[in-house]
Amino acid sequence: MADIMDLARLWADHDALHVHGVAVSLLTEGPRPEVEHDEDGAVIRLRAGTTGATLLRLDVPLGDAVGYWHPAAGWDRHLVADWASRWRAVGLVDSAPLGCLYDAAGAALLAFSSDRVAATTRMRFGVAEPSARFGVWLAMDLLPGEHCRIRVQAPGRPFADAVRTLTRRLSAGDELPLPDAARTPAYSSWYSLHRDVDAARVEAEAALAAEAGCGVLLLDDGWQRHADGAGYSGSGDWSPDPAKFPDFAAHVRTVQGLGLRYLAWIAPLLLGERTEAYQAMKDFAPHAVPRLSCRVLDPRHAEARRFVVESCVDLVRRYGLDGLKIDFLDFAMVYADESVHAEEGGGRAGTDIGLAMRGLLTELRDRLRELRGDELLIEFRQPYTGPGMLSFGNLLRAGDCPADATGNRVRTLDIGVAATAGAVHSDMLMWDPGASVRAAARQLHSALYATPQISVRLAEQSAEHRAMTTFWLGFWRDHRDVLTRGEIRAGRPDQLYGTVVASSAQRAVITFYAEHRLAALDLERFTEVALVNSTAVDHVTLDIGGRAVEVGLDSSDACGRPAGSSVRTLAPGPHTIPVPPSGLCVLRPVPPKHSSR
Repeated sequence: MADIMDLARLWADHDALHVHGVAVSLLTEGPRPEVEHDEDGAVIRLRAGTTGATLLRLDVPLGDAVGYWHPAAGWDRHLVADWASRWRAVGLVDSAPLGCLYDAAGAALLAFSSDRVAATTRMRFGVAEPSARFGVWLAMDLLPGEHCRIRVQAPGRPFADAVRTLTRRLSAGDELPLPDAARTPAYSSWYSLHRDVDAARVEAEAALAAEAGCGVLLLDDGWQRHADGAGYSGSGDWSPDPAKFPDFAAHVRTVQGLGLRYLAWIAPLLLGERTEAYQAMKDFAPHAVPRLSCRVLDPRHAEARRFVVESCVDLVRRYGLDGLKIDFLDFAMVYADESVHAEEGGGRAGTDIGLAMRGLLTELRDRLRELRGDELLIEFRQPYTGPGMLSFGNLLRAGDCPADATGNRVRTLDIGVAATAGAVHSDMLMWDPGASVRAAARQLHSALYATPQISVRLAEQSAEHRAMTTFWLGFWRDHRDVLTRGEIRAGRPDQLYGTVVASSAQRAVITFYAEHRLAALDLERFTEVALVNSTAVDHVTLDIGGRAVEVGLDSSDACGRPAGSSVRTLAPGPHTIPVPPSGLCVLRPVPPKHSSR
């Protein structure tokens, strides 16, 4: 469909509905959309047309638009031209039908979502040069009698508020329970050890991770048989390598005895030729991925779904795992453009890959909860961290960005904007063991507004790096609720969230990720304000509101060592506050002095 939709047709005049300044145009044959208004905006009820796909356009004048955000935006947060845009299939395991056009003040101009979070929707967006309008197109293969609801948010609210309101409306009410372990710093073996794992090495790292304050260990790729081959040619059998883990169950118990929950990595949709499973399952994995030396199981086949579920459940049950890190689920989208007819006996789950994945994940979740109940831990990573996935996973991790502090910050905050449940996790944090402690600390700062995952060789850390890691993990634990459940103000997405403010009750944390940024703060509201300087300069700038307040300032360096204390009166207006590079300064109001008689 995407190839035949030229711009003339996409921008064709139609009898548009006007909803909060948004023109809503049905571009294909079908019943006229119905609109219901409420206190937050409006719902557009769209019913299936008589033939083919249903195509809807939402468009607004550009006005002061500066950027467009959606869950899979990555670095592309600019205003793309309509002719340079492309169609993208989104669904349960790849992004979500959700987006927000915003202005220079960060306020929403066009914020929308669709309740079609499982089945595939094809989306496109862009700026029209002749009309100076921004359009979003949604194409859906609605079945006869089927309908979907598109919510349009009233404009003017801050971008993040508008998106959170939309995603709350998408909540199905059956989110996977969130045990406290999901909100505990974790250790991952991937960047630190890659596939060079064995029981002794992992147990040694686990002991150090527990000492540093971690509560979860994630054993990544390399634990399984045939893991030494090219790409994922050994994926499919999912049994421990006996040379590395001669008694995997005993090893898991040892790590759990250190106080850590244990999750193992699995990529259950990938099928490699070097496995015993290949011959039995290759007919259900028609798509090959040469660069990864494997095939992708098609979950529309009942046989493929059964194989995936049994592989995951058996792994947890047999070895006493607390959960799984489930990888590459987005690869199922290679089948999104295929039209598959249902076979007799229910062999395939119909035409839509998202619905097939929903069936697979529902069965997997239910089976695993029979084993682990409300303490079950399941990690998903971008791009399959959208609202529809909250029923199946509770650790929502940023996509891979090794040693990229900016990428980690942007990815975690993006997930947090759209997540109404679960715990947002950073990508695994790694740094050069020979780097300065200030540079290493900035990696931890990138994960402050998520749950941090550490992935460095702790046994080889210098004493200074170990002190830094322990200090910042301790700071995170002490401020966890402020950082991950407080009110977050992060600014505009196209400015990559250069200054982030989190507040809850009478505590606040402000992190400066770029030099020469200013953060507005009313000190009268708080009994403690922590200023994190994730830059190479030795100060930050606050713009004080309200009345003058006398505060005590206590500074620490990147390792948490005291770096000076003072008392200042901060009157309304801008103030330069000395904070060591990669360090911390905590502000607390000085109690008024009382005279005695």
